[in-house]
Amino acid sequence: MEVKTWKEIKDNFYGEKGAERRDQLERDFESFKIGLLIKKAREEKELTQNQFAEIIHKKREFISRVENDGSNITLKTLYDIVEKGLGGKVDITITL
Repeated sequence: MEVKTWKEIKDNFYGEKGAERRDQLERDFESFKIGLLIKKAREEKELTQNQFAEIIHKKREFISRVENDGSNITLKTLYDIVEKGLGGKVDITITL
């Protein structure tokens, strides 16, 4: 059985960087990562989803959706979550 790296698997199955399918995979992964980072930060603050939702004036179900898939939030909501809810700062970079 041939062992492949994660990059080789992505290249073979999704295409190389720049391919539409591969780029979508990378975007989906980054969105998922945002949700995980938010969940980890909330847990470090020892806040329940209900407590966190109250702080940012959202429903608990919304917090759950964001933590499981951060892809469908606006920048304003991201700022509210990080700054109001977690007391942090959003740092966005663009790589060309």
